Amino acid sequence: RFVLLQHHQGQVTVERLTTQLRAIGLSISKRQVMRLLIDRQDDFLAENRDVLRTGLQAAAWITVDDTGARHAGNNGFCTQIGNDSFTWFGTRASKSRLNFLDLLRAGHTDYVINDAALDYMHARSLAGPVIRQLASQPQRYFADQAVWQAHLDRLGISALRVTPDPLQIATEGALWGSVHAHCFLHNAVVLSDDAGQFAVGRHALCWVHAERLVHKLDTFTDLHRSAQQQIRALIWGFYADLKAYRAAPTARRGNEMRARFDRIFCRRTGFVTLDRLLQRLHANKAELLTVLDRPEIPLHTNGSERDIRCQVIKRKVSGGTHSAIGRDCRDAFLGLMHTCRKLGIAFWDYLGDRLRTPQHLAVSYLPDLISRRRHA
Repeated sequence: RFVLLQHHQGQVTVERLTTQLRAIGLSISKRQVMRLLIDRQDDFLAENRDVLRTGLQAAAWITVDDTGARHAGNNGFCTQIGNDSFTWFGTRASKSRLNFLDLLRAGHTDYVINDAALDYMHARSLAGPVIRQLASQPQRYFADQAVWQAHLDRLGISALRVTPDPLQIATEGALWGSVHAHCFLHNAVVLSDDAGQFAVGRHALCWVHAERLVHKLDTFTDLHRSAQQQIRALIWGFYADLKAYRAAPTARRGNEMRARFDRIFCRRTGFVTLDRLLQRLHANKAELLTVLDRPEIPLHTNGSERDIRCQVIKRKVSGGTHSAIGRDCRDAFLGLMHTCRKLGIAFWDYLGDRLRTPQHLAVSYLPDLISRRRHA
């Protein structure tokens, strides 16, 4: 219990933890400390997986982010998924949309062709004949990647060499179909920093990241600086009114905010680079103003930024992981730690209950607590 708390919540390295334990009189090796961290942790890994499944089923919205991660000597990426009830981390070699959709399946391995999958393929401009070919097949459920790939090979879709890639879009669609088949993210909003891999389902954008593009523009004249400051002031004023709207939304106020958005982002300042950026932001109007239809969602991804900071610190302090179980345990315990904090549970008490230490406080199964929050 002490080793798990120190390593994950205290961010103490294995070497320092071994030294610390020896200093208080324990005869223990570094390898034995590693065993305490990663051996026989199946129950924790299963609970972490169920946290994600319940969180995705219960969520009205999630925020997502990713950061670099090292594993087995190679660069990879750690993806964060969460909201105000849970946090989950997954480290993989890729940060593609295929990878993100795979993470959203929460451990399931199936591929499903259903209405959600077909709608996804239409939205991604997959050729009509390919969609009709997939929709007309009697087999709609595929247990794993090998069965799905064999199905695509049999239909000749794998051999097509056109843009967009039919194999990729069809696979993404089948993954999205699996997400819906397991009742994940039904009518939920995915809020991101505008990284392309996160643009799935009902997608919204972070206002802080949008304004940061204006803030980071290089200015060279007084005209540039004046235009930049004026636009930033307008954006932050609009942002403040969006926060007020969330507290008391009305249809009339929503229409006024949409018209005001157009006035801000369609204006011309004479600063060409800024004007082009405003045009680009205006093209994202629907995603930036999702909050007008769904006032329960946040306006930013600050929650994800805070959550994923522990992974950044872990990377800087300890480097990367070597084994798959080490990687999975690191992600699981950090996710469980943040979930406990959001549910108002001390991580020490949680570990005591799960490890059945003497006189521990009882802590309910975290997915059950998340589910109860939804119905509270």
